[in-house]
Amino acid sequence: MLSARHDDETMNTLLLIEDDHRLAHMVIEYLEKSGFSVQHAANGLSGLKVLQDTAPAMVLLDLMLPDIDGLEVCKRIRALQGALAQTPVLMLTAKGDPMDRIVGLELGADDYLPKPFEPRELLARIRAVLRRHTQGGGHENKHQTLKFGSLELDRDARSVNVGGQWCDLTAYQFDLLWVLAERAGRVLSRDQIMEAVRGKELEAFDRSIDVHMGRIRAAIEQDAKAPKRILTVRGVGYVFAKQQD
Repeated sequence: MLSARHDDETMNTLLLIEDDHRLAHMVIEYLEKSGFSVQHAANGLSGLKVLQDTAPAMVLLDLMLPDIDGLEVCKRIRALQGALAQTPVLMLTAKGDPMDRIVGLELGADDYLPKPFEPRELLARIRAVLRRHTQGGGHENKHQTLKFGSLELDRDARSVNVGGQWCDLTAYQFDLLWVLAERAGRVLSRDQIMEAVRGKELEAFDRSIDVHMGRIRAAIEQDAKAPKRILTVRGVGYVFAKQQD
C-alpha cells in the first residue's frame, strides 16, 4: 500500500482504491497540490481495512480491482456500522459503461467518473460530493425538520426515517429527497430538481437522477413499484405527495 502525506484535517483526507500505481501516483500528486491528503490501497480488501482504520472523508473507488471489484467494495462499505457506512464514494469506471454506473449508484455510490478523466473534473466532483455531504447541498432553509405521516427528514442530522426505522441514503440522495419534500405538492422537472441541488455549479448528474430516485423509493416507500410518496409525472418529472400515511 502506498501512502501520501497526511494532515490533521479529517475532512481533507481521501482514500484512493486503485490498482494502477502509475495512475494512483498521478492522482495523489494532483490532489495533494489541491490541498488534500490521500491514502492509497491497491486492492479492495486492503482498501476496506484502511477505511475502517482511518475513516477518510471520501473514497475514490476503481471499479476493476485484482481481488474483489469496486461494486463489492461499495456494497461492503454501505453494510458497515455507524458513520463509516455513510462515507461518500466516487466510483471510477474504466469504460464508462452505463450498466456499471447504474449498478454502482444502486449499491450506494454518490457519483461516478469514467476513465480517462481530466484531473480538474475529478477535483470538481470530489469537492461537489464533499460539499453536499457536509453542508446539505449548499442551499439554506430555516426549516430543519420535515414530516409527512410516518416519514421524517432531519436536515441537521441528514437522516431519514419511516416509522422510526432509519433509511439508508447517500448524501446526494438525501439532498434530492429534501428538495422534493420541501416543495411537496409541486411538480418539478428533472432540470428544476438538479438546479435546486447543485446550486450555481454545473454538475453532470442529470443522466443518473432516475436511478437515484429508484433507490430513494426503495428506501422510503412501502412498495417501490407502486410509490405513494414520490410520484412520477410522465413527460415532466416528479412530485412529492403532501398527504402521506
